[in-house]
Amino acid sequence: MSELRKISRREFMKRTGQAGGGLVFALSFASACQPEQQAVGPAAKAAASVAPNVYVNMRNDGIVEIYCHRSEMGQGIRTSLPQVIADELEADWDKIRVIQAIGHEKYGDQNTDGSTSIRQHFDLLRNAGATARDMMIAAAASLWAVPAEECVAREHAVHHEASGQSAGFGDLVDTAIGMPQPEKANFKDRSDYRYIGKPMDTIDGMAFTTGGAMYGTDTVLPNMLYASIERCPAFGGKVVSFDDAAAREVGGVVDVVRMPDPTAPLVFNVLGGVAVLADNTWSAETGRKALKIEWDRGANAEHQSDTYKEALVASASAPGTTVLDRGDADIETDSEFEAVYYAPYLAQAPMEPPAATARVNEDGTCEVWACTQDPQTARDVVAGTLGLEKEQVTINVTLLGGGFGRKSKPDFIAEAAWLARETGRPVKVTWTREDDIRHGYLHSVSAQYFKAGMDADGKTASWLQRTSFPSIASTFAPGVTGPAGFELDLGLLDSPWHVPNMRIETCDAVAHARIGWLRSVCNVFHAFGACSFVDELAHVKGMDPKEHLLEMIGPARRIDPKEDGGEYTNYAQDLEKHPVDTGRLAAVAEKVAEMAGWGRELPEGRGLGIAVHRSFLSYTGAVAEVSVDENGKLVVHEMWTCIDAGTVVNPDRVVSQMEGAGIFGMSIALHGELTARNGGIVEGNFDSYPVVRMGEAPEAINCHIMESDAPPGGVGEPGVPPVAPAIVNAYFAASGKRIRELPLRNAGLA
Repeated sequence: MSELRKISRREFMKRTGQAGGGLVFALSFASACQPEQQAVGPAAKAAASVAPNVYVNMRNDGIVEIYCHRSEMGQGIRTSLPQVIADELEADWDKIRVIQAIGHEKYGDQNTDGSTSIRQHFDLLRNAGATARDMMIAAAASLWAVPAEECVAREHAVHHEASGQSAGFGDLVDTAIGMPQPEKANFKDRSDYRYIGKPMDTIDGMAFTTGGAMYGTDTVLPNMLYASIERCPAFGGKVVSFDDAAAREVGGVVDVVRMPDPTAPLVFNVLGGVAVLADNTWSAETGRKALKIEWDRGANAEHQSDTYKEALVASASAPGTTVLDRGDADIETDSEFEAVYYAPYLAQAPMEPPAATARVNEDGTCEVWACTQDPQTARDVVAGTLGLEKEQVTINVTLLGGGFGRKSKPDFIAEAAWLARETGRPVKVTWTREDDIRHGYLHSVSAQYFKAGMDADGKTASWLQRTSFPSIASTFAPGVTGPAGFELDLGLLDSPWHVPNMRIETCDAVAHARIGWLRSVCNVFHAFGACSFVDELAHVKGMDPKEHLLEMIGPARRIDPKEDGGEYTNYAQDLEKHPVDTGRLAAVAEKVAEMAGWGRELPEGRGLGIAVHRSFLSYTGAVAEVSVDENGKLVVHEMWTCIDAGTVVNPDRVVSQMEGAGIFGMSIALHGELTARNGGIVEGNFDSYPVVRMGEAPEAINCHIMESDAPPGGVGEPGVPPVAPAIVNAYFAASGKRIRELPLRNAGLA
């Protein structure tokens, strides 16, 4: 080749398909995740429309535009949220057009994080659809001079059955314009749902399949530069000096720019380093490799995983700060059993690493296109980075190729905005996989200590639990040396165990890396420790693990951790509406055990393990069937999962989330580990930070959704926590060997 040509992956697929005689489809459809300020197809031709609220726009051509204010990262939220609105609106699904909302406070909370999209917005979105429906009814009643109470909305139209008159929604828009907007309307009865609770295909499925979906990394603007940034290996380090002569000799490289040094606390600000800007990604990354940089690794230069592990275990093994106290956990018992569990740093590692494109306009405003979970925070951070008012910043939300919490942190967006201002040209910043794993916001490493006391009848009479891990709060404030209050909600204070004497303590841990949240956050290691320890106690007592688990959960009751001194916020939800309900947890345990055929005769060398956990207001359980092959490797043959998430909007999406959680949890259990050496993360790609691949996947991941009319709970995150302990417990059942440390590959099992 005599020239370097830019070619998209879609064009590559088309060309190679044609050259190889493959099947080539010619399709025409609007790109998925179209930003709201750009009109698509019929929207550009609509003569008039009326918006009863910020989520719904009724067009006079009969199309209903629904604004999705949350981010789509594969969980199907651009389908599920419109389902809720369309159901209350009585809209025809084929006449719905979904528009991705920009980041703006008018939409309320837009942070697609913490499994909040349905559970926090279910009634809000029902109201959005219901008020739009009632506006159409009011318009029809006005047009026909009949009482609104005599009119009914059905199948994308309003009907007055007494006179036989009907009018489609589009025909009523002109009348509705100028009419008062209802603030609240009555909700439909559950028995009348058309879409809520029904499986529905994702609206983006065709675009996902055929390459029409637009992700953060797909953004291309005229005159755009591509940036690749070399950052200090140790968190908080700075550039001392650099030589960019070789980098500037690389064909396509336009400029080399030193980034601002990191702040303390860093929060979501730029991480520092040296950026290479070029006409294409390959040149930018090639130029970056040619840089010669002298680093000051800073205060975290000596951070080592092995010594830090020893410090965490020592911290958890000594008395800490009591955060929950019931009865007397120091009561004398007939026997005691204790154990320590350890889980390492983890990376979110979404399939699409962070990517953002920014353009600073001549009037000083800034536009951004990014795969962000939290566009409002991104807007604030960009405004702060550039010294603008947030009204001068527009955040366009693309599709996300996975997120798992990483893309709610907009540091990569701040980098693109800063470089766009400095260069005077649009800039796209694309993180490599190595950047993503080594320089992200790590899921915290942890150590947990447990001690249980048993009475003469073998019942657990006392429970002491300590947890030690560097806090997420350390990313936001200086001097944080232990778990923060909000982290105690994540599988700690809402302990379901029916033990009369219980004390839970937190222990000190100083952060040496950027600590952030990963799918299910602290529930991951809290469930691993607690569910493994309960299983250990079953074998100490000579009991069947499932029967012992049900004994530990105890009778159906509602727990209020605040009664025992816990500063529990229940995921910012009312305990009356979303109680800690041990009856629902026990029902999940019974069901998932039944699904797996608990108690059946197993082949020699196989074992079943069970675990249950409550997180994000939902109750989940997992059973794994495992064995160890002739090479000493653990094989997960099948997995069963069960969830009680209250009211479910789209069962297909729930099943997909639970299946994905099974693979995600397996990856944590078998492989997940980041190690620090001289302040930097050693692992850099999937060769050293592997995830479960097809050859390791179970033959099936079976999922059951419990029928419930309770308010919606979370779905995206709760499936993960019970998976690792279920696998570890199954391994013990198969081998008689207990594992108290993740990942299993460190024990030669994966």
